[in-house]
This record gives sequence, structure tokens and C-alpha cells, in this order.
Amino acid sequence: MSQHSNNSPDLSSSSSLEPFYYFAYGSCMCPVDLKRSLGECVYSYVIGHATLKDHRLGFYRRSPKRDCGTLDIVQAPGSTVEGVLYHLPGRLSDFLDEREEVPRCGYRRETVTVNCHQRVYAAVRTYVVVDKLAEELAPNDWYFNVVMRGAITCGLPEQYCWNLFHYMHRLQQQSLSYEGIS
Repeated sequence: MSQHSNNSPDLSSSSSLEPFYYFAYGSCMCPVDLKRSLGECVYSYVIGHATLKDHRLGFYRRSPKRDCGTLDIVQAPGSTVEGVLYHLPGRLSDFLDEREEVPRCGYRRETVTVNCHQRVYAAVRTYVVVDKLAEELAPNDWYFNVVMRGAITCGLPEQYCWNLFHYMHRLQQQSLSYEGIS
């Protein structure tokens, strides 16, 4: 049963009733964290580990809520981003937009094609940063841990998880080095 607050987004539009595929590559890979925002358990909506071609990850947004860098995807021919493919009920669409700060121009919807379980899924929703930072900003420990928990829980390849870990850790170390200089 849904536990949405009284400040819920308007779900009266007919398009919000259609189920949709959603590719998560950051904190939304973690079904437990996504449940916190959407108000219901989403683990049963996980299709599985998915791959987005010709993109790479980057920490090009500063989240005011989390006070740290958060993940984004940018086009990068030959690169891939691993993530989680969900098939969500339409009633959660506006709540997901709210989580991604679409109304406040944090992220915007983008339609992508991903591969999951040797199948191609077209017209999949994901989110990209609207106003990208010029340089990457490190995640805080909380965000770091949520991203890793989602990647591991949803079965992303072990080597990708290690690469993700080292990438985030390197950004944090660079941030600490920079703070020590100033």
C-alpha cells in the first residue's frame, strides 16, 4: 500500500497512469532508498541489471538537499553505464520526477535505450542534470554508500562495482587534498 504524503504531486493526468521503464544509475539503483521517496516498496519492479551504451558517469551536480556531488550521465561514444532497469507503475511517475527535482530544474527526463537480460528496451526513462557543473564534485559518504548498496543489491557486475567504488573514492580523496591546500 502506498504511503504518499498530503504534499503529493498531482496524479490526475492520464499519462501518469501508464507503466514505464526507468533506468537508474545513481542512488535510485537502491530499492530501499527509492522506497523512501516513492512511498512503496519497489524491489518487485526491478527487471535487472541494465547497460546504457555510449554514455559515462560524472558527478556534475551539487545537490542542495544532500550537500554533495550527485551522479549524472553524459554522452561518451564507446563508454557504458551500468544501472538498474525498473518497470514502474504510472502512479509513481510524478513522485519520481519530484525526487529527481524536475520541477526545480535539477534533472530532466531523457529517453534512452538499454540492454537487460539480452533484450533491448527502447523508450526507457532516465534523468540527466540540467545545469552541469564545469568540474566534478565528490559525493559525501552517505551518497557513496547508497550508490554502492544499490549496485551490489541489484547485481551489477563485480568489476563495475569496484570501478564505481574507486571512482567515487578518488573524487573524495581529490576533494580532501584540495581542501587541505586552501
